[in-house]
Amino acid sequence: MKTPPRPGVRPHGRGAAVNTEQRFSQLHVQYDEGEEPAKIATKLFKDHSSSVITRHNSPDLPFSASLNPYRGCEHGCAYCYARPTHEWLGFSAGVDFESRIVIKENAPALLRAELANEKYVPENLSLSGVTDPYQPLEKKLEITRGCLAVLAECRHPVVLITKNHLITRDVDHLATLAGFQATAAYISITTLDADLARKMEPRASSPKMRLQAIRTLAEAGIPVGVSIAPIIPGLNDSEIPAIMAAAKEAGAQFAGYTVVRLPFSVKEVFSLWLEEHFPGMKDKVLGRIEETQGRTLSHGDFGKRLKGVGVWSEQVAQLFKVSLKRAGMLHRRPEVTPIHFRRPQLGGQMELGL
Repeated sequence: MKTPPRPGVRPHGRGAAVNTEQRFSQLHVQYDEGEEPAKIATKLFKDHSSSVITRHNSPDLPFSASLNPYRGCEHGCAYCYARPTHEWLGFSAGVDFESRIVIKENAPALLRAELANEKYVPENLSLSGVTDPYQPLEKKLEITRGCLAVLAECRHPVVLITKNHLITRDVDHLATLAGFQATAAYISITTLDADLARKMEPRASSPKMRLQAIRTLAEAGIPVGVSIAPIIPGLNDSEIPAIMAAAKEAGAQFAGYTVVRLPFSVKEVFSLWLEEHFPGMKDKVLGRIEETQGRTLSHGDFGKRLKGVGVWSEQVAQLFKVSLKRAGMLHRRPEVTPIHFRRPQLGGQMELGL
């Protein structure tokens, strides 16, 4: 059994208040009262996968292949739909997800080997499809940067999404890719309220720094847009016009959004977060999420989970549409293309290309 949080007791700098019980383990840790650690250090674990490109067939997503240098995410977003993926590794979707990070140290080398295989056919990659490729650890480890170096060298198409200003460090590789119509980036902004962002996304960049990231990428000629995701009823839905306007002013060319969903143990993490930070709104927010997710907290049907159903979802869609038009932005990003792809040689030389 997990230990429920006591008022004022929370692991410092973490988004989750507890380690939730996970679906695939019978072993659970319970602290005696007063013994919960006040600060939990991040620990790294090596991933020994033999490949780095993963594929799926979800009709909800605009990509079929993704590259994920990290499993787990230090950003600690209370609402993160990816939290339950940590349970497959024997960890909890709670504090473990943001403090027990599995890293793919050799991801750039594995990527190079996959792209060099004569059977490999280039396809649009998402970097990344699950956790943020620019979470704080990336500043030191540079795994994402290493992968981008390979992709830039090969002119391989890749679309990025992040909520961290650190993406601006890699403007060199992104500009190279942009020159071959092989990249685009989304900067995720959930709120312009710095205090709300700090509570909801404790280790992500501030809204001000995310807008600065948009500006830096745009000035470098890199196609960049804003992802207003997730939209949470009662917390940030009213901010859609302001976020859109601020992103446009910073240089964003396109925009997208999703509504919040709380699969598996994410509902417990987020519910406890609401109880701590917005106790008077908890029932209302969760009730509205249930309405938009088909009387659950995460709709089971493709095509409905990300945009929601019902009156509130329709209102959000209309508000987004009007704000998009007013800002003069596109709903779709520019297409990326693999036509300039050149296969790497494992010895370090490239195939001859244009």
